[in-house]
Amino acid sequence: MLVVTRLRTPGPDGTAEEELRRGLLHALGILAAKPGYVGGEVGRNVDDPSLWVLTTRWENVGSYRRALGSYEGKMHIQPLMVHAVDEPSAYEVVEEGTDLNEVRPRSIG
Repeated sequence: MLVVTRLRTPGPDGTAEEELRRGLLHALGILAAKPGYVGGEVGRNVDDPSLWVLTTRWENVGSYRRALGSYEGKMHIQPLMVHAVDEPSAYEVVEEGTDLNEVRPRSIG
């Protein structure tokens, strides 16, 4: 599973940018210590320096959700998400021969 979260610097000053940068690098360190983590990076857009990205790879969606729901995730990562661009962020990895997820209603019960 691949998670791509884009975030905007909360203000035009260098302090806000540095705080977001430190926060994202700290978040990456927290996630890297969680079971199911495969890899990740923090990046900044080359054309729009106010746009940042936190990209992580996971063994499965459950591992990612448990990492975000952990104490450290709630305390240090979720507060950063106020700066996230409102868009879907979780993707399945597509490889030759992979059965892709299908959109369908979930059964109740």
